[in-house]
Amino acid sequence: MKKTIAFRQPTFRPQPAKDVDNWVKGASSINKLPIRPTPPEGKLARLTIDLPPDLHARFKAICAMQKTRMIDEVRGFIEEWTQKHS
Repeated sequence: MKKTIAFRQPTFRPQPAKDVDNWVKGASSINKLPIRPTPPEGKLARLTIDLPPDLHARFKAICAMQKTRMIDEVRGFIEEWTQKHS
């Protein structure tokens, strides 16, 4: 026979009004985020690259600080590079 484990029901803890107000004020900053470029329509080709872990970590951290996605930065670089070299 299988043994069942009883779990406690989570208790509701109301947030202080001050925390809720700060959260709401912070949510308004979402409108200030840069607009993500839309990927091209249709089927996409996949590109896989290997990076040293420290370079990947730095790239990821900088993208996070600038509130951009890594894929958008890579696509932008490739687009700029191909236009320059064509």
